[in-house]
Amino acid sequence: MSKPTFDIDAALQALRDGQDLTGKDGILTPLIKQLTEAAMQAELDNHLAKEATPNRKNGTTGKTMKGPVGSFELKTPRDRSGTFEPQLIKKHQTHLTDELERKILALFALGNSYQDIRAHIAELYDIELSNGTINAVTDKLLPELQAWC
Repeated sequence: MSKPTFDIDAALQALRDGQDLTGKDGILTPLIKQLTEAAMQAELDNHLAKEATPNRKNGTTGKTMKGPVGSFELKTPRDRSGTFEPQLIKKHQTHLTDELERKILALFALGNSYQDIRAHIAELYDIELSNGTINAVTDKLLPELQAWC
């Protein structure tokens, strides 16, 4: 089985055809996925090389990542002994960067309702957020607001 590679010619043609770079079915989403998976695989290889006890690769686990380029299924590598702790995308992390949190906070600071924030994020990134998720992000502002008052 050969590894999928980013097809630059197809990406350029899609760009000429007016397809978006980011968001749902964005041109850059497969490239970000491929680069992230390759970096995590290199992390695992480095981890296995440093292990004193015998250890080896043990397949991958899939998880849905959300980020500025849209959502995609990421295959995170595992090791047999379970000692591998990825640094690029940590265990239980589902957002690629904190850019999404910064956007939510900015929209909230501008007085947008949770419904408006949810609609805006869905339109920009094709990511569905719950009120609980938005609330968890906006709760980070409360200590700063209390200190300011």
